[in-house]
Amino acid sequence: ELFAQRPVIFYSNGDEHHLWDDFGKYPPRVVGGFYTRAELELLIQRRTTKLALTGRPINPDIAGRSYQQSVIAAVNEAFDAKQREALLVMATGSGKTRTAVALVDQLMKANWVKRVLFLADRRALVKQATDAFKIHLPHVTTVNLLDAAEREAASGRVFTSTYPTMMGLIDQGDDTMFGPGYFDLVIIDEAHRS
Repeated sequence: ELFAQRPVIFYSNGDEHHLWDDFGKYPPRVVGGFYTRAELELLIQRRTTKLALTGRPINPDIAGRSYQQSVIAAVNEAFDAKQREALLVMATGSGKTRTAVALVDQLMKANWVKRVLFLADRRALVKQATDAFKIHLPHVTTVNLLDAAEREAASGRVFTSTYPTMMGLIDQGDDTMFGPGYFDLVIIDEAHRS
């Protein structure tokens, strides 16, 4: 039974690595390296445990405005259609962070993601996101990687960071905390500024 399944395929020319999970009907994609055994097992497990996103209820206590729910519904449809990326363009004060938190809540409940990385270019935005995740998803451990004490614990489900801090953690060589398959979802706040 262990071997009666389609494998996740990696192929490489030595410089560029590709991951191909043809079972999920996704095309091959470039990855930064090879996944751990646990990350591969999770990919295979999700083939049968991942629920459809389209039509799933959105927590109105997190994102209750109609346009926030419309944005989340559009992302759900795109992800269900095997699109791997989404760009949300929302005005200042429209609740971008809360929309992201509600989307993460939905993706976690549907077994699409286990660990999330939220990147921002300023410490204030990282703090704002950390606080929002802790308030609206108190059952999900959120780790602010800018805080050395929290970073040492590093056993969370949502991680928040600035780009330089995350690059420093990735570039530690063999001692890196986070490999290429560690995060299931990466959210980039204020992407146009970076």
